[in-house]
Amino acid sequence: MATNKVLAYVESRKNLTGSALGVAGLGLTFAGVAGPYWPVVVVGLYGAGALIAPPERPPLPDFPDPSAQLDELRADFGTLREYLDGIDLPPAAAGRLAELTELLTALLDPGWVSEVLARDPEGVHALSRAVRQDVPEAVDTFVRTRWWTRLTPGTEPPERHLERQLTLLQDELGTVAAALRDAEARRQESHTRYLEDRSS
Repeated sequence: MATNKVLAYVESRKNLTGSALGVAGLGLTFAGVAGPYWPVVVVGLYGAGALIAPPERPPLPDFPDPSAQLDELRADFGTLREYLDGIDLPPAAAGRLAELTELLTALLDPGWVSEVLARDPEGVHALSRAVRQDVPEAVDTFVRTRWWTRLTPGTEPPERHLERQLTLLQDELGTVAAALRDAEARRQESHTRYLEDRSS
């Protein structure tokens, strides 16, 4: 540990700047300017260099890039689909869930769509929240509530809440898809204007 600190200081800006000025002090000594006080001059210049050197900048945290985040999200989506395959849902809710998973599949499919998505952090966050939290929570809550409903007949069917939740999630992800489409449309329009300006 101490060796690492010593090596870090040897390579630091403070030491390098101080050493450069210390060498300049030795140059002054050999030129006869420093006289008998040359050790004080060399040490003083080294200290001055160490003081004026800019502080070390800590390295930036190494966060995964958006493409890596999407790769992890695809793997989690595969896990979610395996979970959903084992759940027995009423036909209406199953249909809503099929539409939602189809939309998620299209958005997460590797290729140019995911490249556009990777440039939209809010879109990635919305998909991540849907896959890792909202969809599993909605289905799990339905399964648990359905069991209790069998014990207390006459209450509101839990599938109505599930259908509503899945509809809201599909609307939210549909907004993400529309935003991505609009971004590509703006890019196309910008390229058209660029070509028009270039030819005029």
